[in-house]
Amino acid sequence: MKKDQPELWTRNFISVSATNFFLFMTFYFLLVTLPIYVVENLGGEKSEAGLMTTVFLLSAILIRPFAGRWIEKHGGRKVLLFSLFVFLTATILYFFVSSITALMAVRFLHGIGFGIATTCTGAIVADIIPDSRRGEGMGYFILSSTLAMVIGPYVGLTAMQEWGVNAMLDFAAGSAVACVLAGNSIRVKKKQIQEQKERVQNPFNLKNLFEASAVPIAVTGSLFALAYSAILSFVSVYAGELGLGGISSYFFVVYAVVLLLSRPFTGKCYDLYGQNVIVYPAIVLFAIGMLLLGITDSAFLFLAAAACAGLGWGTLFPTYQTIAIQSAPPKRKAMATATFLSIFDIGIGLGSYIVGLAASLFSFRQLYLFGSAYILLGGTLIYYLLAGRKFHHIRKNEQEAVL
Repeated sequence: MKKDQPELWTRNFISVSATNFFLFMTFYFLLVTLPIYVVENLGGEKSEAGLMTTVFLLSAILIRPFAGRWIEKHGGRKVLLFSLFVFLTATILYFFVSSITALMAVRFLHGIGFGIATTCTGAIVADIIPDSRRGEGMGYFILSSTLAMVIGPYVGLTAMQEWGVNAMLDFAAGSAVACVLAGNSIRVKKKQIQEQKERVQNPFNLKNLFEASAVPIAVTGSLFALAYSAILSFVSVYAGELGLGGISSYFFVVYAVVLLLSRPFTGKCYDLYGQNVIVYPAIVLFAIGMLLLGITDSAFLFLAAAACAGLGWGTLFPTYQTIAIQSAPPKRKAMATATFLSIFDIGIGLGSYIVGLAASLFSFRQLYLFGSAYILLGGTLIYYLLAGRKFHHIRKNEQEAVL
């Protein structure tokens, strides 16, 4: 490391990354366990179980544009602490839920806290990371949510299976408390007055709330997210139906470990050979993961599906997000990220509800088999039409220019 290279691992960077980690830990605790709770404890239908994710993400999506304006007006730290208080309050309210209607209300409130908080952490970390280390810094910051994806589902499902619902909620509440403590340790400097004025003076309209250049790849990601939601929200329920409930918590461990191990290599391939060389093989692997879920009859195939899905979708998601950021003008990088995540969350939310409805008509096995075909055929076509062919021409022109 060069001596004059600006410091990355500051107190603020560590604090905001820890805040993001515990935010997503709580999110994943509840994401994989609430569908089971709805079906087995509250006597709900599978469609209602899927709706829990939809309601949560819907409120997060709706609040994000307003969160951005509040950050400009009041500062990132103040808005973050407010959102973390809402997030913690909602987490505690789960202990008092006794009906599906009450659970939906709590999920809506929880999504508001989550949507504001994740917007704040993204804005704060963008200001903290030195420009010369932005790629490295964002990589480590995103890694915090990836680690939560490894630990959260495993701990949540294990706690629920071994000690019951209240134990799982105890872990979720503890994670939310840690989130508040980490957020409170952040010390953010006020932004430059000129930059604040420019942002506040911008009229509040759709043009300023979305980055148009990020929309095509964001829509592509959201359409893939429709299929991914079948894994995210229902793989634990499906494992129980197959008699594999004891290893369901290991699905996301395998998924995320494969993702973490592959990321350095996929990142280098992206830089060397372009987007398409990464995206098309990842689509195939994602489809294979869904296919294995559809035909699985053993723990080996179940975890093999996790590995393929982790390598496939785990590569597609960060690649799509990178494309969204690189497609935007320099001053609109943050908004491109927000646009991508908002549209992606719409896909996850709709997908959870649609899959929940479809599960009332078809078996999960049939849904995963259909999802495999949808990803391989429809997903490939969608990516090619909305983004892939453009990058093919760009790459071809770059190679001709070098020759």
